Amino acid sequence: MTEAANTLVEIRHLAKGYTRGGQAVPVLENITLDIARGEFICLMGPSGSGKSTLLNLIAGIDKPDSGMLKVDGEDITRLSEGELADWRASNIGFIFQFYNLMPVLNAFENVELPLLLTNLSKAERRQRVELTLALVGLGDRMEHYPNELSGGQQQRVAIARAIVTDPTILVCDEPTGDLDKQSANDVLAILRQLNGEMGKTIIMVTHDAHAAEAARRLVHLDKGELIGAPAAD
Repeated sequence: MTEAANTLVEIRHLAKGYTRGGQAVPVLENITLDIARGEFICLMGPSGSGKSTLLNLIAGIDKPDSGMLKVDGEDITRLSEGELADWRASNIGFIFQFYNLMPVLNAFENVELPLLLTNLSKAERRQRVELTLALVGLGDRMEHYPNELSGGQQQRVAIARAIVTDPTILVCDEPTGDLDKQSANDVLAILRQLNGEMGKTIIMVTHDAHAAEAARRLVHLDKGELIGAPAAD
């Protein structure tokens, strides 16, 4: 496979800013970056460096002010809001710091949620949810509600929910930021397994140097610019 064919995320001269109090505040400037299919990349940088903004742009949560952002050959900056919502549902799995589980749903039902938007039958959904929860080590916790689970277990449910649709990319925003050391290590081990054994492309933002060691490549941002990352043509 050629290098170009192996590029999953292609970013060229990306810029993003916000308006606060009537004043323009640049967040990202002239970002150029390639992410390969099957890569585990970590975005690091001080608070306010733009790493979460870049993650949100790649995930199609937000749109850049200028520049190109292609995922699997499709320039997602050109999609309408409706098209972008459909694209996210098909291509992106989200893992957040605070789990974002529905408290009135048990683990099985939380993981099943994104599958309700697909054409899978009830039996197919059940099989996929059970397999996914088993993968993250929670096959015996399917009927437990979030308040009956530890923080680490809740995050593993969140990972199961993120991967149950078999997304193209997993985006992780501080996935271990609210966990104790052992739970964090368990989550990182699952992410490494998803990347190493299943070939999942993972893009993670973290402040934690230990968590960053799980990734295969580190990209540093500072004041909205990439530091030390090779620029593409």
